[in-house]
Amino acid sequence: MTAHYAIEITLTRPATNCELRRARRAVALASNNDHTQLLTLQRAKSPGRALRVLRHRLDAVLPIDVLTNHYPDRQDCVLLNFALSHTDRTAIRQAAAARGQRPRDFLRQSVTDAVARHEEERARHLETQLEGLLAQHTPEELLFCAASTLLDHRNRLPSGKSSSTPS
Repeated sequence: MTAHYAIEITLTRPATNCELRRARRAVALASNNDHTQLLTLQRAKSPGRALRVLRHRLDAVLPIDVLTNHYPDRQDCVLLNFALSHTDRTAIRQAAAARGQRPRDFLRQSVTDAVARHEEERARHLETQLEGLLAQHTPEELLFCAASTLLDHRNRLPSGKSSSTPS
């Protein structure tokens, strides 16, 4: 069965208007305001195939950094498609062989571990900041301030105006 997959395209630099016009001749694209992120639909039998087809179509037209499927797959994974140099591929193959893994499994585990480390680092940073605030404020003050800030943030419009502020 052939389905449509939403694909995000992250560029290494903002695309020029000329590059976007040429790319739009190959596929329909939506762009963010600074032309560094694009979104498209690609018809294919699998998300991986959709990424490969899109890479083949657009690689010579746009400065593509990474392609990803916009929605996680059935295993709750986001697929990445990025071009590697010959040196990078060789290094990955050697590191994978040293661990007795396939290169794709080694790379998957390396990226998963890096994301987990990053999330743990962010959580530790937040805890440190919170401990510093607790040294100066009561838990009740912090809770009230956090709730007020979150509610205010949720009610803000993209233009920066609050939804409760009259125009």
